[in-house]
Amino acid sequence: MPETRTAIASVATDVPQRYAKQLAAHLGRRLEVREDDDGTRIVFGTGDCVLTSRPGALELRATAENGEALEQVKDVVARHLERFGQRNELQVTWTPA
Repeated sequence: MPETRTAIASVATDVPQRYAKQLAAHLGRRLEVREDDDGTRIVFGTGDCVLTSRPGALELRATAENGEALEQVKDVVARHLERFGQRNELQVTWTPA
């Protein structure tokens, strides 16, 4: 049984719902996206990332089957979110959970 790996990030923004919706719509062209009780889930082949809007921040929780898969999920989510939020200088800093 694979060992699940998790990382979290809290990205400061005044419009977390807008960025969550934009990221889900963009990545949803190639990946499964679904609304869960805990937020918007983007499903990758070997992991996922849950986007949760909070006052003043977009929370990200990436989970994957192993370290390599987790790095891929983190990279894709961070790269796209930072590009969308470039004007507002969004930065994603992951920490192990």
